[in-house]
Amino acid sequence: MNVEMDALLQIEAKIIAALKEVYDPEIPVNVYDLGLIYDIRVNDDNSVVIRMTLTAPNCPIADDIVLQVKEAAESILEVTATTVELVFDPPWSQDMIGEEARLELGLL
Repeated sequence: MNVEMDALLQIEAKIIAALKEVYDPEIPVNVYDLGLIYDIRVNDDNSVVIRMTLTAPNCPIADDIVLQVKEAAESILEVTATTVELVFDPPWSQDMIGEEARLELGLL
């Protein structure tokens, strides 16, 4: 693995850690472990594109959650800019919840 790729992966790991501090207010699990984050792309200029969804398309606090995700990514010093793309395809389902979160929610 080259040095540049390693640096991008380190930034991605920091972003994931920051996203694990953003919680869906209705479910006591962070957005990453809930499976709401579909993709994190760190570009060569350290700008970031995050594709994410919500548990429901008509979520009344969608804007707040998207803003919190953006702010979490931008809290990483190396990140130069963040774009959050809100998508609903594929639709979120409980199958996307990580194993640790499933245990926490009593779904296993």
